[in-house]
Amino acid sequence: MLRRNRRLRTNEAIRSMVRETSISPNDFIVPLFIVEGKNVKDEINSMPGYYRYSLDLIEKEVKELWSLGLRSVLLFVKVSEELKDNAGKEAINPEGLMQRAVKTIKNAVPEMIVMTDVALDPYSKFGHDGIIDDGKILNDDTAAVLAEISLSHAKAGADFVAPSDMMDGRIFEIRSLLEDEGFHDTGIMSYSAKYASAFYGPFRDALDSAPVDAQNIPKDKKTYQMDPANREEAVKETLMDIEEGADIVMVKPGLCYLDIVRDIRNVVNVPVAVYQVSGEYAMIKAAAEKGWLDHDAVVLEQLTAIKRAGASLIASYFAKEAVKIIS
Repeated sequence: MLRRNRRLRTNEAIRSMVRETSISPNDFIVPLFIVEGKNVKDEINSMPGYYRYSLDLIEKEVKELWSLGLRSVLLFVKVSEELKDNAGKEAINPEGLMQRAVKTIKNAVPEMIVMTDVALDPYSKFGHDGIIDDGKILNDDTAAVLAEISLSHAKAGADFVAPSDMMDGRIFEIRSLLEDEGFHDTGIMSYSAKYASAFYGPFRDALDSAPVDAQNIPKDKKTYQMDPANREEAVKETLMDIEEGADIVMVKPGLCYLDIVRDIRNVVNVPVAVYQVSGEYAMIKAAAEKGWLDHDAVVLEQLTAIKRAGASLIASYFAKEAVKIIS
């Protein structure tokens, strides 16, 4: 044989030299869960090794992330029940938990890229991403509130707002308001292809944001999040978000939707983010705890697969562990 492909697999040195896909700290966005209180580091039961932090402890955490080479965080807040309603009033409170979290992190590590979740479900007494009227999610009314939330985050110092709701036209509403108010440099990372997935359970536990079981309340989010059976629709959604002003687009979840990542990567000229979601994290942790999988090897294999599919950025609960593994 004149051609032997195994020559390029002879040892680790040559494998490293010809490797097509590599993972670095620059690839990651680190999700962080924020709660009220002091000295709170509360482990999430369904996400072993992952925590909710109070603002005083989040300072220490982001400094450690920065020291590891991680340069971006994505913030989520757990809101107390008494602050929840059907309109997201607390979400636009200048002294709300999200707004204070942005300021805290920017004061602690000014160079850290701070991204903020923009959605109503943490603030909704019904656990939905939109305002509900007569059993329906109101699209346009919700989009207007999401724009106000985004402006509030921008005023607090967020570098990017990340609308995760899947309301039609919300990127246009957000971009227009940010421009009108002079926040020309505040970016938008849009959850452009967010599927109505069964992999979100642990995340909803972390924020207590699952839809409530009540009469005349939609039992799931399938009227606004995408059908997992659909492929071409994801490209349409993403192209519309870019036209409306999105700077980064996202596919969520990760592993089961890598075909979608590649489809989108092939047609867009903006960064493509992928969210490796809580269910994906929990499955690896559970299987590793049972001794059924090599934790570190599987983590890196999945992250490599996500990047190989076309991801520019990966939001992952494994980010901190992964950079330690690869270092």
